[in-house]
Amino acid sequence: MLISNSTLHGGGYLDHAEKEIRDFVGSRTRVVFVPFAVHDRRAYAAKAQERFRDMGLSLTSIHDLSNMPRAVDEADVIFVGGGNTFRLLKGLYDHNLLVPIRRSVAVGVSYIGSSAGSIVACPTLKTTKDMPAVQPPSFEALGLVPFQISPHYLDPDPSSTHMGETQEERIMQFLEENEELVVGLREGSILRVEDSTVTLKGPNAARIFRRGEKPVEATPGSNLCALLEETVSRAGRVA
Repeated sequence: MLISNSTLHGGGYLDHAEKEIRDFVGSRTRVVFVPFAVHDRRAYAAKAQERFRDMGLSLTSIHDLSNMPRAVDEADVIFVGGGNTFRLLKGLYDHNLLVPIRRSVAVGVSYIGSSAGSIVACPTLKTTKDMPAVQPPSFEALGLVPFQISPHYLDPDPSSTHMGETQEERIMQFLEENEELVVGLREGSILRVEDSTVTLKGPNAARIFRRGEKPVEATPGSNLCALLEETVSRAGRVA
C-alpha cells in the first residue's frame, strides 16, 4: 500500500488512510516501523505507535531493536514513514535492510509506505522532491513495484506567479533521461498493489506519465494495470 501523504489538510496523522490500512492489514497485528526519514526517530516512533494503537495494531520501531533484519523477517506488516527520502534510503543502506524488506514482501508480508516510504518502494528515489540532506550509497531503492511514484502531486496553477518548474515539468525532465513510468499521486491518494492489480484509492485521479507520450488520467477506484500495461504485471506479488 503506497500512500501519497501522511496527513491530509483538515485531518490528523493517517486519518484519511485509516480505513484502507485496516482493510489492507486484515487480521495481521505486528507492525515494524521504519522511521529513518526523520532526524528525531524516537518522537516519530511515539507518534506512529499512538496512531497504530488507535487502530488496534501493535507497532515497534525498528530503530529500537538490536537485530533489525530479524525484525523485518518476523513482522506481519512493514510500515515505512515519510520525511526526507535521501535520509530514509541512506538508513536502509546503513542498516542493510533493503534485501530483508524485499525478501519479506516477496513472501507476502504487507508493506505500507507513506510519501518517502512510497518512493523507496520504487526502483529508485529519482522522483523525490526532497533536498539531498545526506548522500545514500546509491539511488537504487527497494524496487517492490516497477514504476516510479511522485507523491504530493500538484497540478500546474495558471494563476501562480512562481516561475520555477512545475511538478509536471520536473517529471518530464526525469523521463528525458529514464524509462520508468511515473504515477503522480495527488494528496489523499493511495495505491493498493496486490498480485497483478494496482487499485487507485482515495478521492482524486492520478496522473500517469510515460516517456514520449502525453500524460493520462486514472480515475479513483480504477485498476491502473490497463494504463501501466505489462510494466506492472511483471512485478508479481508485491503486497
